[in-house]
Amino acid sequence: MIRHMTRAGSMVLLLVAALYPGAAAAHEGTDLEVDPCVRWVGESAVHFNAYQPQYELKAQYCTDIPKTGETFLVVDLVDPALRNVPVGLRIVKGIDGTEAQTVASWRPSHHPAGVVSGETTLDEGLYWVIITAEGRNPLRYQYLLRVQMIDYQKLVRSVVAPLIGLLLFTWVRRKPGMPAHNGSVYIEHTFEQPGKFVGLVRWWAASRSMYRESPSQ
Repeated sequence: MIRHMTRAGSMVLLLVAALYPGAAAAHEGTDLEVDPCVRWVGESAVHFNAYQPQYELKAQYCTDIPKTGETFLVVDLVDPALRNVPVGLRIVKGIDGTEAQTVASWRPSHHPAGVVSGETTLDEGLYWVIITAEGRNPLRYQYLLRVQMIDYQKLVRSVVAPLIGLLLFTWVRRKPGMPAHNGSVYIEHTFEQPGKFVGLVRWWAASRSMYRESPSQ
């Protein structure tokens, strides 16, 4: 039974590798500087994706994985120099990233094709994906994964912040006696009431910093 499951998992990994043949093809025409799935250490970079083909065959995930269960991990060694040194991969559960919480680990080895891949089962929660490159100058890349969780920082940035701006704009424009054509007047009037305006701004800033990611050292 175990042998059958291992063989089935290997076949799915081969399918994933066939669908996504690595950094050279997958990232052609993209800007690695702004790609959220890329991690840099100096001028060296890696690209990470996770797949759950049992739910969506071609869906790719980076830091937010929508469902629990069997997950296939693919790391593209964007820096060609990484193909000449041993590269390992660990999945650690929890925000503190201690060794005792390691749920999967692949020992450092050479990957001349430029792709490191593996499979594991992820439950709901936070995980660190830690990629290490050995050699004269060891390198370490990290990704914080959220499995079946809400990214509150993204929620605040994409929904709450624009909503606050819209409410503020509507509130200021509808103040009695404020001429709609004179922007400087109603902006000045807003800053004369710090209890309403500054309070909302401070709450928005605090909510953003509360959920800011802080990678372990």
